[in-house]
Amino acid sequence: MPNAEPLKNIRNIGISAHIDSGKTTLSERILYYTGRIHRIGEVKGDGPGATMDFMELERERGITITSAATTVRWGEAVINLIDTPGHVDFTIEVERSLRVLDGAVLVLCAVGGVQAQSLTIDRQMRRYHVPRVAFINKMDRVGADPFRVVQQMKERLDGEPILMQLPIGREADFRGVIDLVSMEAVFFDGQFGEHVRREPIPADLRADAEKARQQMLESLAMYSDELLEVLLAEEKPSEELIWRVAKLATCSLQMTPVFLGSAFKNKGVQPLLDAIVRILPSPLEVEVTAIPPGEDQSPLLLTADPEAPAVAMAFKLMEDPYGALTFLRVYQGTLRKGSSYYNQRTGKRERFGRIVRMHADKREDIEAATAGDIVAVLGIDAISGDTYCESYPMCHLERMHVPEPVIKMSITPVERGSAERLAKALARFRREDPTLQVTIDEESGETLIAGMGELHLDIYVERLRREYGVDVLVSAPKVNYREAPTQPASFNVRHRKQTGGAGQYAHIVGRMEPLPEDCEETFVFEECIFGGHIPKQFIPAIEKGLRSSLEKGPLAGYPIVRLKVIVEDGSYHEVDSSDLAFQICAQQVMREAFPQTKPALLEPIMKIEIECPQTAQGNVVGDLISRRGVVLGTTSLGNLVRIEGEVPLAETFGYSTTLRSLTQGQGTFTLEFACYRQVPPSIQEQIVFQRKRNRMPAGASV
Repeated sequence: MPNAEPLKNIRNIGISAHIDSGKTTLSERILYYTGRIHRIGEVKGDGPGATMDFMELERERGITITSAATTVRWGEAVINLIDTPGHVDFTIEVERSLRVLDGAVLVLCAVGGVQAQSLTIDRQMRRYHVPRVAFINKMDRVGADPFRVVQQMKERLDGEPILMQLPIGREADFRGVIDLVSMEAVFFDGQFGEHVRREPIPADLRADAEKARQQMLESLAMYSDELLEVLLAEEKPSEELIWRVAKLATCSLQMTPVFLGSAFKNKGVQPLLDAIVRILPSPLEVEVTAIPPGEDQSPLLLTADPEAPAVAMAFKLMEDPYGALTFLRVYQGTLRKGSSYYNQRTGKRERFGRIVRMHADKREDIEAATAGDIVAVLGIDAISGDTYCESYPMCHLERMHVPEPVIKMSITPVERGSAERLAKALARFRREDPTLQVTIDEESGETLIAGMGELHLDIYVERLRREYGVDVLVSAPKVNYREAPTQPASFNVRHRKQTGGAGQYAHIVGRMEPLPEDCEETFVFEECIFGGHIPKQFIPAIEKGLRSSLEKGPLAGYPIVRLKVIVEDGSYHEVDSSDLAFQICAQQVMREAFPQTKPALLEPIMKIEIECPQTAQGNVVGDLISRRGVVLGTTSLGNLVRIEGEVPLAETFGYSTTLRSLTQGQGTFTLEFACYRQVPPSIQEQIVFQRKRNRMPAGASV
């Protein structure tokens, strides 16, 4: 494949969806129809595994764990494609992929519709201003109803969904689609649907197609005066005008064009590829800004110009048997093999010895990567979110959002001699995955790993065994509780120490307040000192001292959140005051004043979505309530029912076994972090008692 393509022909897209909506199956069909592979693999079954699920664990479990990149050609267009996981435990893979993409395909199940992870992906796409087209998949399944799915999109997702196609038949009778732009029936012939056949619309569907086309045109006319004038004049708009308006409305995030098909049955994929090229933007049509050095400068607008100074973002790290790979999106200029570029975070100059274009786990060496390309570089020292430029300091790109882990467990090697391999493996995993945290417990000396859920941590434990030969013992999962103030408190703390020679003196006066629940900041520091009672140079030391005390709260040793500290007054000594004195005084403030805010424990609350037979609904709801859960709504899906609710994370461990027994093996569920909420007082007492008992020396009494 040529290294340099006209920028107008490049599309950087991701495929995202709720788990089991058919993303990887769709990716496999795209690879086949574009000629990238010559044999279709499947996610599940005894045949060849899916190309994009190249990890052994992915093929065994039938899920996508890590995002995979490839490049395909469709007509004159070159599509850089990233297939992302659907499970919420691996949401960072979706997050960092969307951060560097220009467009996306949101896959929805024709039966399940808009599900829990669909809402999360919608928020992620909005966060990074990624336009998308929707593909309603699994039209061949019993209960498929694209019109219900479109209605759910209107109610639950941002962006007006507009059907660009109608189905020809449903469920087992699904045969093809009606293209509402060209007003043709589209069928897919051949063993793998590789031959696209266009015919006049069947007579019995003509009236429905005319009505749906009129609705589509009226919706599109909301975004174009030109199209509105054509419709008012009762003229027939050209196909070119319809596609142009659809692209304009999609790229401005006002509309989501909706297409239909069944990837597994090889129907509807080629028209989706046409839509990707026609509707989603090229790198030339996307506005990207970078942050220049210095606080007061305005954002720097990057141009997709191969001749401009190079700017690229590292968005994913991966190690394979051949070495460390850093995935980069080139936003401006050209990266050349053998040239050196500056990491804007560290200031270090690094040589790009090899640049490769990835196809899942296979690689193809290239000489250069230009603006708009997604490539990988071997052997550089980066972390996710680093910016590489030709000079230093030049600019840096906004880093991606990394969610906080909600669950942790201790991990110990079975054999003492494998501790070094364990440390090496965890260091690598932590570099690859920003949502995996590795810490050492100061009291017990245990190694703790924290992540987004049980599956997330289970996968890493399994990878330790397979990739590094390290068998480990793991503790039962533990919840990441937090401590937060519940009422304001004032403080007036003086630190004085005289030991001969220069002493220490610091005096801080102020108040503490709880932050609101919806505040994204965990700690806010404000300084309102008038008259220079504390010199400005000591203010950073006060903040540093306060922040250093947030790691362990007084209640049960959990991190402190939702705290606002306002320093209003104080005093200092000309000789004895120093940064160290004010840091120690700030730590003393936390020890003395924070307990006066009557801190409470907060626990992670998870959004839960359960699908089960209607006959088991009562038992499932009763069990959920017994786990301190709340039912927020139920939706009937034929013989199935979807239950949406909230439940404390602490009550979900081992839930899959319970749900299977309640539903005779037919129930499924997904969990997603929602928020932190106060623990009931009786349960708080139990947690604090247990925590103190675990920290007591052997033989001591609580």
